[in-house]
Amino acid sequence: MKRRSLVTLAAVTGLALAWNAHAADPLPSWNDGTAKQAILRFVEKTTREGSPDFVPVAERIAVFDNDGTLWAEQPMYFQALFALDRVKALAPQHPEWRTEEPFASLIKGDVKAVLAGGERAAGQLTMAAHAGNTTEEFAKTVSDWIATAKHPKTGRLLTEMVYRPMLELLAYLRTNSFKTFLVSGGGVEFMRPWSERVYGIPPEQVIGSSIKTKFELRDGTPVLVRLPEIEFVDDGPGKPVGIQTHIGRRPLAAFGNSDGDLQMLQWTSAGSGRRFGLIVHHTDSEREWAYDRTSPIGKLDKALDEAQVKGWTIVDMKRDWKTIYPEARTTTAKAVLTRGPL
Repeated sequence: MKRRSLVTLAAVTGLALAWNAHAADPLPSWNDGTAKQAILRFVEKTTREGSPDFVPVAERIAVFDNDGTLWAEQPMYFQALFALDRVKALAPQHPEWRTEEPFASLIKGDVKAVLAGGERAAGQLTMAAHAGNTTEEFAKTVSDWIATAKHPKTGRLLTEMVYRPMLELLAYLRTNSFKTFLVSGGGVEFMRPWSERVYGIPPEQVIGSSIKTKFELRDGTPVLVRLPEIEFVDDGPGKPVGIQTHIGRRPLAAFGNSDGDLQMLQWTSAGSGRRFGLIVHHTDSEREWAYDRTSPIGKLDKALDEAQVKGWTIVDMKRDWKTIYPEARTTTAKAVLTRGPL
C-alpha cells in the first residue's frame, strides 16, 4: 500500500488548510495584528516575481521547532510521557528495576521523584524506552502509542494538542512553494511515524536528536538496531548543525519558542537577503499556559531578548491567536472550510 493512501483525518485537515491559503485570508485563526502582517508581508515579498526580495523556489526553506511551537509542551514534553509509559510497559521484563532508580520510583507511581533526578534520570529512562529494538519495531510502538495517548490535563489526544494557527501557517507556506522541515530536540525516530499525518511533514523532512543505530542480519533479514547510546543532540547549537547536515541550505525562515531555538534563529537570520524569524511566546494562561524566562520546560529568556534586538516576530499567543487547538476529533475538511476559526 502506498504511503499516501495512509493519510489520516489530520492530513485531510491539512489539505483543507492548504485550500484556505488560496482564500482572501490564508491565516483565519490569526488576529489581524503585527505578527500576522509580518508573515503575509514576508511571503508576498519573497514569492512575487519582480520583487527585489524574490527567492527561487529551491531556496524557500522553512524550519519549525516542534515542542511549544507546533504543539503543546506543558506540563512536560510529550516524548517524556512516552518514555514514562514505555518504561512502565517494559517493567515486567526487568525485575531489577524494582530497586534501581529512577525506575523504582516510576514503577511506584512517584513521577515527582523521577523528575527530581534531573537529566541523568531522564537519560536513563529515555535509553530504556527507546533502545534495544529495530527501527521498524520502534516506529510501530510509537504509532500505537500516539494513536491513543492523551494529555494529562486536557484529556485530548496529544495529536489534538497541535496549534491550529501554526497548521494554517504550514499550509500557507507550502502553498507558496516553501519546503517545510521539522527541526526538534525531540527524537527523530519518535517524530517520523506521525509527522506527515499531523503536520504534513514527511519523514525525510524531519531532523531531530538520535541514538546510535547499527546494521544487523537477523535470520538472514537485514535490520537496523537501535543502541543505548546518544548519536546527536538536535538542540541549541546542534540545530544549525543538523540543518546543514541534512538540508545543506540555510533556511529562509525559522520558527521556534524557546532558548533551545536561539541558534537556529541566529543561523537563519544571518543569511543574505530577506530572512524571517518568529518566536511563539506563551502568554495565555486561560486557553493554554503562560511561561517564559523561568520555566523548566520551554524556557524563553535569551531568545526573547535577542528577538527584540534582531527584529524577529514575536507571537503573543493571547493577543495574536483567535483559537489555539483544532476541534477535537470531529474536525473534517468540510468543517474547516465552512465553520471558520473555532
